[in-house]
Amino acid sequence: MMNFRTAVTLLSVFFLSIAAKAQYTMHKMVSVGYTYQNQSFGEVGGKLLFLKNDDVIYRLGASAMMGSTHSKFAIMPKLQADVLLNFEKNVDFYHSYYFLLGAEGTNKYIAPKVGVSLFGMLDLTGGYAFPVGDARLNGKELKGLNINFTLNIPTVFIHDMFK
Repeated sequence: MMNFRTAVTLLSVFFLSIAAKAQYTMHKMVSVGYTYQNQSFGEVGGKLLFLKNDDVIYRLGASAMMGSTHSKFAIMPKLQADVLLNFEKNVDFYHSYYFLLGAEGTNKYIAPKVGVSLFGMLDLTGGYAFPVGDARLNGKELKGLNINFTLNIPTVFIHDMFK
């Protein structure tokens, strides 16, 4: 099985090569959410959203997952890559929903995921996590069902809100 660094490198090269083919617009987002990975975690981070048109959107993100495992507080870094798809024609930027395909990885597990995104801002995804080697978090193995609920707030919106 691929190790974590190899998987992250391949995902990065894939998404960066897609972005290099055409002129994509980039938007920055702040993300907050909840992750269930054999344990409950809160999540805070940032994402970059790349789009040429609103049919296919690419997102790359990094965040910190925080939670308690075996009564000990733990923080894990998380990298993720998503593709949002909606091929509904004759609509403008305001698509109401997208199908989401992606993957996330930490230093403890790698998890492919699928789900839906409302307006590209509110994500509900599920997947299955595969442990990286014999990695454990405070003695607990993080494998199995993976559920994410995330709110992505564009930084432009935050800037405009405080004007």
